[in-house]
Order: sequence, then C-alpha cells, then structure tokens
Amino acid sequence: MTMNAALEQALESIETDHDGLIDDLQRMIAVDTCFPPGAGYGAFADLMETLTAPLGLEATRVSVPDALWQTRSGEAHGERINLIARHPGDQEVCSLYFHVDTVPAGDGWSHPPLQLTEADGKLIGRGTADMKGSIAATLSALRAAARFDLPLRYCPSLLLCTDEEGGLYPGIRYLAEQRLVEGHILSFNGGAAPRIWAGCFGSVDLKITVKGRSSHSGEPVDAINAIEQSLPLLNALYALKQQVEQRAWPMPAPPHYNGAPLISRMTLAAAHGGSKGSTVPAQFEVLINRRYAPQEPFDQVLAELHHCIDAAMAASAALAVEAEVIGHLAPVADPTGPHWPRWQAALGVGFGFTAEQFQCYGSSSSSDMGWVQQAGIQEILLGGLIRPHSRIHASDEYTTREDLVALAKSILVYLAADFTPGSAATG
Repeated sequence: MTMNAALEQALESIETDHDGLIDDLQRMIAVDTCFPPGAGYGAFADLMETLTAPLGLEATRVSVPDALWQTRSGEAHGERINLIARHPGDQEVCSLYFHVDTVPAGDGWSHPPLQLTEADGKLIGRGTADMKGSIAATLSALRAAARFDLPLRYCPSLLLCTDEEGGLYPGIRYLAEQRLVEGHILSFNGGAAPRIWAGCFGSVDLKITVKGRSSHSGEPVDAINAIEQSLPLLNALYALKQQVEQRAWPMPAPPHYNGAPLISRMTLAAAHGGSKGSTVPAQFEVLINRRYAPQEPFDQVLAELHHCIDAAMAASAALAVEAEVIGHLAPVADPTGPHWPRWQAALGVGFGFTAEQFQCYGSSSSSDMGWVQQAGIQEILLGGLIRPHSRIHASDEYTTREDLVALAKSILVYLAADFTPGSAATG
C-alpha cells in the first residue's frame, strides 16, 4: 500500500488528538439518548451540530413522522430527530452510519453511566463502545484531514440515526426510504475485529397482552386472573421456541461457534402482571423476541407466532388477547461488494490486522442495515469498537484510547485520496 507524507503526518497527529477526542466523547456520553424512551435525540442533534460545524459539515435534521414509530404501548416518546452532517464535496459519497441511541443504563455500575470515566486503561460510560465512541473517532479522523488539508477520495456524509436499540421504525430506515443515503455505506455497528460481514438475522419484538378482570383476591367475584389465563400461552410459546431453534441456516457462523451453524432463535424476554397479593391481576404482558434468518419470510414468522397465540388461547376466559409488533429489524443478506478490499486495507493500517486474519461470518444478532438493503443499497461495510469484553448493554461498558485512535486512523485512510491499497493488504 502507498501513502504520501501528508497522510502519514495526519495519521501521526491522531495520536496527539487525545484531548479533542476524549472531550467529544465525554460530551456525547453526558447526553441521555437511551431507548426507551428516546427522548434525548434533540439534545444530541444540538451537540452534533456544534461538533461538526467547525469541520465544514453541513447539517440537516430529518424527523421520522410520528405515525411511523409510535406504538400503543407508548414506551417511546420525543421527536425522532436524525442528523445528516455532510461534507460539501461533489465526489463519490461514503455515508458513515451511527446510531445515537443507547440501551438504558441499568444497574450494577461502578462509575456514573452518563459520565465518561477513565480507569484501569478503560474509558467507561454508556455508549462508549456502542456506539458514540465511533462518532468521536470519526470526528478525530476528519479533524486530522482538515489539519493537513488532505484531499478526500470519498465525500463523507455522517448519518446520526435514531431507534436502533428498539422501536418500530429506525431512523436509518426512514432516511434510506427517502433516498437520503448517498453512495455506499459504512456502518459502525460492528466490532474491532478482522471481519468481513456476511450479514445477520432479523429481529421481531412482539408484545402480547392478556386482559382479564380484577377483583379482591379474597372474594374473587367475576374475576378473570390474567396471569393464570396466560399459563397455556406461556407453555405454547416455550414449545414453539424448541421448534424454532431446530432450524439451521447456511450463513457462515462466527469463529467462536466452533463449526456449529447459526440457528433461528426465540426468547421469552419479559413478563409483567399484577401488583399485590390482595388483587386478582387484570392484565398480563409477555414480550417475545424472534430472530429470523434472511431465508425466513417475515410474514411467515409473524403468522407462526399469531397461530401459536390463537391456538393456545382458544379456550381461555380472558376478555381479550392482543399482539402488537413493537420492534422490527430486517435481516441483512450478503453485504459484500467492491469497496470491501479498501476497507480491509484501511483496518489493517489502523488496527494492524493482516490479510490472513480476515474471516467472513454473520450472526444471529440484528442490525437496522436490513432496511438499507430493502431500499436498494446492497453493499454495507462494517466496523466499530465492540469487542467481546466491552460489556455493551451491560454495566461498566467501555472502550479504550487505543481502539479509538485505531478506528480514527482506519477511517482517515479509507476516506483519503492519497491511499492506495496494495494487493498484499487487501486479501
């Protein structure tokens, strides 16, 4: 591979950009964008406009219409503001995708989750690895390019999107359907690993509500116990789970599967009902998560779930049984394409990966990139900061300075005009 002196100097300068990089990340972590409810998107858009303006990026706000993302359950609220921060260049565009929402902080933290803390070589805070740290790394890369006035091969367009961690209508879906995703796309919803993405499964969250009739539990006159009425449903769902997880699919599995195939998955993820011992519960809610392969039509997946529910509750005395999709991510099928060799070489520069280390595999976890494919963009590059030990979605989530710098270098090299991957680096 070849790089000129200016690009090499720019790469070296990222090493000394610690203060700017860490300050950006600290300000991002302090904005609560957890989903649910996703009420902090406006404040985060304000911050990102402040951070991207000095880089010459032109910011545009795009809100998802309420009717597309609101559900009956109402756990999501607040305007769904997506921000596009685009370089004004006229060359081929690379859309760099980030989701700005996080999962809720949850319990068990050793440090304040919405305050960036550096301890034992870790940068700890909700969203550091998944995925506000990737935004900070990208800004560091663009600062280095501006510092040395580097010509760019690709015009960067940052897509800062809502509702990846849940919800009915992720922001990137709306942007893709509105034809606001330009060029090819580089998603940072992945890991710091020598991986060629083979795609991923879809995910459906189905909320089932069983309605009974409340009364005093000591004198249950005309009572219908919603929890007790739901016992056949829970048994039927668990039996369906056993069937679903017998289905294996040809998508290449991750190396840690040790040769086992990727399978469909179904999880009884949550159950809520009742309040106290003296009251017969009038309502019981069950949340089902179903992971489905690209070969499984969504309509069939949903029909199978509804058939299971209807059959289990056919003889029930419940007043009503309702099922509502409250979250959906479409599967991703074979996102490889012509830009992957350059991205592999760029990851080699940043992280030190060799061509021989790269492996192609998918996962039964999910991504909102499936909606991008359905809108007509097939190739999706994948990178990011997630490592197996990063504790994403758990307490004390973290990344490291080393990974932030490595990712920033990879992004800079990929975008730079004065970078030519060699055959040995591209695999």
